[in-house]
Amino acid sequence: MSMEKELVETFEAAKKAADAAADAGAGGGGGSPEAERCVDALKRLRKMRVTTEVLVATQVGKRLRYLTKHPHSGIQSIASDLLAIWKNIVIEETSSSKKNGISENKKPVKVEIKSETAMKVDKSATSSIKVESTPASATPKAEKRDSDLSSSKSESTKNERVFKEENKASVSKKPSSLPSGPPKLSSLIKSNDPARDKIRELLAEAFTKVSGETAKDDRDEVRYILDEVDACDPFRIAVTVESALFEKLGKSTGTHKQKYRSIMFNLRAENNTDFRRRVLLGKVKPERLVDLTPEEMASDARKMANKQIKEKALFECERAGAPKATTDQFKCGRCGQRKTTYYQLQTRSADEPMTTFVTCVNCNNHWKFC
Repeated sequence: MSMEKELVETFEAAKKAADAAADAGAGGGGGSPEAERCVDALKRLRKMRVTTEVLVATQVGKRLRYLTKHPHSGIQSIASDLLAIWKNIVIEETSSSKKNGISENKKPVKVEIKSETAMKVDKSATSSIKVESTPASATPKAEKRDSDLSSSKSESTKNERVFKEENKASVSKKPSSLPSGPPKLSSLIKSNDPARDKIRELLAEAFTKVSGETAKDDRDEVRYILDEVDACDPFRIAVTVESALFEKLGKSTGTHKQKYRSIMFNLRAENNTDFRRRVLLGKVKPERLVDLTPEEMASDARKMANKQIKEKALFECERAGAPKATTDQFKCGRCGQRKTTYYQLQTRSADEPMTTFVTCVNCNNHWKFC
């Protein structure tokens, strides 16, 4: 069995046992068979010698975050320790690979510089021998070669300086590859209007709850984006949303008061976590909130329920027609067939006979009579 397959199977066993322990209500530090199975599986994961390549291929580290917030204290502590160990492994391997890459880049340049200086020194040695043999005629040649030696030394020092500057530039450029964004706000940015500040406070309170709601969500695809949710700034998003609403609608006590109420209700509703999360992640731009209908702002569960209601209403509408009976008592005046359906309705006063509506099954011809 490969390392990746063993790692994934062990983690799936731990996750299954953790879900069973949570369903059984094994909170705190109480011992239950499900919690003990999960702890044993996490201990086996801790003993495995994983690498960065294996963790990236399996994505187990990202899914382990879910267990760090488990209600069982034992599962939570072991999962947190395991996540810290894996983080250290990734950091150590990436730092060592970076150091090896820098040292490999330095070695060839140093060897070339040393080889050039050695060649220059050999030439100077031969020049000194020639000077001794012919001192009168070789004096200007020796001076030229000495000047060549000094120029070669200056060139080598220039090459070293250029190499050091390039290394410094490359090191300085590395942090720029990291995602750079504005720092998170520690508090709300106030405006001079108390009504606007109140709306910002309510929005910030709603967006701050998104991280906990995402961690507790039953859907795996929602829990996997917990890192993206944690990276968002709820205070900055609240200020941005309120500013966009004020720019589009004006004051919340003006003519667009009902639209303000609709948007705030959907953003703060306890059962509408999906809409809150989409706004926080930027999937719904603040400028578009004004144009959204209540149906578009509803949660995924509400949208599904509305769709089912519409389908049921459409089905009932199609069935709501008067019941039709099949008979051969009527003859179609168009095709002459006697395969017809009919139904009767009281279209006139109560003392008048009912009106019979007949449809030919063969040619779909319609007629009526009293």
